[in-house]
Order: sequence, then structure tokens, then C-alpha cells
Amino acid sequence: MKNINTIIGLSLSVLVLSITVACNDDDAYTLPEGIKNLSDDCLKNSIGVNMVGQSIDFSYAMAMPKSTGHIIEASVKASAKGSDGTYLDNMSYHTNGGYDEGVMIGNKCENYDNITKVTFTRDTCAATLRYFYIIPEELRGKEVSFEFSSKDSNGSRTTRKMGPYSISNMDMALDIKLKNKDCFSISRMRVLTKEEAEANPEDVDFVYSFQIKRGVTFNHAFISPTQANLAQYMQGITLPGGISNSTKMARTYGSCDQQLARNENAVFVDDIDMKKKTFDNTQDFMINIIEKGGAWMETADGKYRAYVYVNTAASNKGGMTISLKRLKMQQ
Repeated sequence: MKNINTIIGLSLSVLVLSITVACNDDDAYTLPEGIKNLSDDCLKNSIGVNMVGQSIDFSYAMAMPKSTGHIIEASVKASAKGSDGTYLDNMSYHTNGGYDEGVMIGNKCENYDNITKVTFTRDTCAATLRYFYIIPEELRGKEVSFEFSSKDSNGSRTTRKMGPYSISNMDMALDIKLKNKDCFSISRMRVLTKEEAEANPEDVDFVYSFQIKRGVTFNHAFISPTQANLAQYMQGITLPGGISNSTKMARTYGSCDQQLARNENAVFVDDIDMKKKTFDNTQDFMINIIEKGGAWMETADGKYRAYVYVNTAASNKGGMTISLKRLKMQQ
């Protein structure tokens, strides 16, 4: 499990990412002493596990003395074409009173296969552009790298390489609503309809239940749909026939994941965590599940493992919101 509590700043002191100016402005910007030509730097903004369908985010800064010319274009070449939604922003951002402010410095970006480019339309000698790369399916379990480049009016070009970055084999689903008696499928990463559960009972890995029982703290529960569990923990509840999976469950309180929680410390469940997790002496049900808690799970056939995080769960009524990461262990 990766714990990142400190984000390392830019390695070069010659550029300031928060500065955006036009060359015809007054002394709004002073290039650091010793810089005579076009220079650049780059910072990876996104942290955590790189997953298919998610974005890898960067800030790309470039600057030159305003007396020597201006920047005419910026581009990013990825080692593989990004999915739809990949773009290089044509707004240059700076911080004003703790808030980001953007200034339009060029046309909207153009994508040429794996190259994304912004052509400048403003007489600008310093800019910071943001780049968002949407990870495509074909990079699952592989790596991706980037080449950032800027060009000035003198024909000079500067290039900065970033990466490679490993791409996870996991999938992620966020903010799934559960209602009492819902059947959930880890393989499909969603709640099944009654018709789907009846047609494919083998896909039901657990049933969500909320019950207030006399003499026991039950409340929110994940129940494997074995006949024994249904008889003991879900009396009076009728589920589609043929449901019988015994899903292994290990309760957890402290190993929250920022990508699932969105408001916790920078802790991330990655592929290695999934593979190393053991399920010895686990149960196939969990009762009294609380908000911000979670569970490690392994499907009955051993094909999938998942980390389930409880985003919301009221203490006195049914209904829950969960997010999860899932890794396919067998083909």
C-alpha cells in the first residue's frame, strides 16, 4: 500500500509554475537570473495508482526572457494515444490569493494520434499549461511515457521527458448506491437487477442487508448468498434460486484508499496489495459495517479480489454508498 504524504516540488528553480504573463505587460514577471533562452519544467499533479479510464495530470511550464521573443506552441507526445478526453489546456494558470486564475493564451488543442498541441495566439513569454491524459484499455498492465515540448518565435525548441509510469491491471468503480436486499456482483462491479440475478446467479457475490435485531448489533451487512447464511441472517427474505457463492471477506478499518474515499490521507491500494492479501480464517459475511470502514473480498471461484470502501452508511437506516477496486486474479 502506497503512502504519499509529501508531493515533491519541481526540480528546477528557474521556472515558477504559478506565473503567467504576456510579453507586452509591464514588470509583472521577472525571469530568474541566468536564463537567456526558452526553458521549461514539468510537474505530475495526479497521485495514486494509474488506472484505465482515469487521467494522469501534469502542469507544463515554459518561459523565456521577454526581450528575446515569445512562445508560439506547446505539445505533448504520449507513447500511446490517449482515450477520448485527453487534452492540453489552452488556458495558462497562475495563483491569485490562493485561487487558480486562467488566461487564454492559444487556440483549443488539436490531437494528432498520440500528439496533442496548442498553438499560441497571445504574445506570451511565460505560460503554465495543464495536460490530462486519459489512460486507454490497451495500456492495462503496461507503461506510458510523455515528451513535453515548447517552441519559440526564434525557432528554438525545448523538450522534457516524463515517465515511464506503470498502469494498473485493476478496475475501479465509484459511488455505487446499495439498497436493502440488493445483489452485488464483483465481476460486474455493480448491483444486479432481479432479472439479472435470476438469469446469472453465479454472478451474485454478496447481498447487502440492513436489519435491526434485538440483542445483536446487526445494522448494515454484506452476506454471502449461501443457504446457511440466508437461513441464519436473512430470514424471511426470498432471493432468486441458484445463488450460493461463498465470498471470502476480511473486515478493515484503517486501510482506506484516497481514490475511493476522496477525502483521506494519500494512501492507495495497488496491484501488489491485492496479490499479497491473504484470506486465511476469514468469514463469508460481515455485520455491523460502519461508514469509512471496508472489506477485502475474494470471489468463491478465486477469479477476482476486491477492496470495498464504505463512503456513506447512516447509523439508523438502510442504504449505503460504496466504492471499490477490483483485480482479476485468473483469466
